Amino acid sequence: MEYVQSADFWIGLLKIVWINIILSGDNAVVIAMAARSLPPHQQRNAVLLGSGAAVVLRIILTVVAAKLLALPYLQIVGGALLLWIGTQLLSEEEDGEDGEEKAYGSMLAAVRTILLADLIMSLDNVIAVAAAAKGSMALLVLGLAISIPLVIFGSTLMIKLMERFPIIVILGAALIGWVGGETIMSDTILVDVLAASPWLHYAGAAVGAAFVVAVGRWLQSRANAKQLAA
Repeated sequence: MEYVQSADFWIGLLKIVWINIILSGDNAVVIAMAARSLPPHQQRNAVLLGSGAAVVLRIILTVVAAKLLALPYLQIVGGALLLWIGTQLLSEEEDGEDGEEKAYGSMLAAVRTILLADLIMSLDNVIAVAAAAKGSMALLVLGLAISIPLVIFGSTLMIKLMERFPIIVILGAALIGWVGGETIMSDTILVDVLAASPWLHYAGAAVGAAFVVAVGRWLQSRANAKQLAA
């Protein structure tokens, strides 16, 4: 345990925790949007299960992240899945103020959505964490474990804000779309294209955000129309 007493260990630990504070903002939004579809008494359990499982998944992913990111088309598929997740989460938002009419989702579906989104959104993030760990599995696990309460707190706060300010739901969906667009544009097959036109990276992210909001709202309005017609 001598490495625990070294300055390098603590510096590396601080780096990992700080990286996760910065990079977990979008993950907290996804967790909050997925958990808010549950009854209030199940939301905390979904946040705890989803956050804990997501961190374990991130630890495993960190070991193989560099090899995964080198695979062509992987990030295009992942980004497309994020766009789909964003539209589905936004389409589940109920219009109107009658809380009694709200249909709740299932715990399993919420946790599954959290894990899938975190898997995709963490592909590039974990490289920074792996670099800070410098091959130390103990440092990696400890740093990510410390990050769990940060993600849980952020997700819980986001749920409360979304309930009070519905516009945040749309902004959250736009953020998921933005990350989805960025993920697609980060694929290895587009490296040369982006090198020639770097602005396409941000254009793709903006298109992703607009796509999720537009399609999500359209699906939402169509679902509401069907409920009124029934």
